[in-house]
Amino acid sequence: MAENQLEYEKVSTLLRRFALPSITSTLVSSLYNIVDQIFIGQGVGYLGNAATNVSYPFSTICLAISLLVGIGSESQFSLLLGQKKPEQAAKVAGSGIVLMAVAGVLYTVLGKLMLEPLLQIFGATADVLPYACQYAGITLLGMPFLIVTNGLSNLIRADGSPRYSMFCMVSGAIANTILDPIFIFVCDWGVVGAALATVIGQLLSFVLAVGYL
Repeated sequence: MAENQLEYEKVSTLLRRFALPSITSTLVSSLYNIVDQIFIGQGVGYLGNAATNVSYPFSTICLAISLLVGIGSESQFSLLLGQKKPEQAAKVAGSGIVLMAVAGVLYTVLGKLMLEPLLQIFGATADVLPYACQYAGITLLGMPFLIVTNGLSNLIRADGSPRYSMFCMVSGAIANTILDPIFIFVCDWGVVGAALATVIGQLLSFVLAVGYL
């Protein structure tokens, strides 16, 4: 196992090295919705923007799940590494990843089964609901990837690689930003295109994060 800089570096040095990548990763998580709002507003109109707004609680709940499992796993992982128990740390990481994946799949299934009632609770009107169902119905498919990626980013930072964690998140956001105008304006797919771009970006981040293992 490679030496982890968290074992020997000064706290002040670690703060400089870890703070910016951690803040960037958190900000990037919000970029998906912001970028979608910009392009959907131009390509679809206010109903499309309203659809992304009422669908956003799905992403917020997803983030909460990933933080719940990810930070819990990261904390135990770090403690075990500090105690020089790498095998137990690896088991904790593995258990955390499996739990994230299971939670993501269950969340997607439940979200799809109760899609329309939930969107109405979130504020979708009769005019907005068709757009919201299209957008949320597709983005929910990417929630397992998003949960695992966000959770893994915590473990990757705990393993001493904050820049790689940031790279995973930023890569997906860049892919989403590139694909949004292509799918919305060139392919004329509207909110469906924006949702597909979001899922593809999340899938890319997921592949990069899993590749770290």
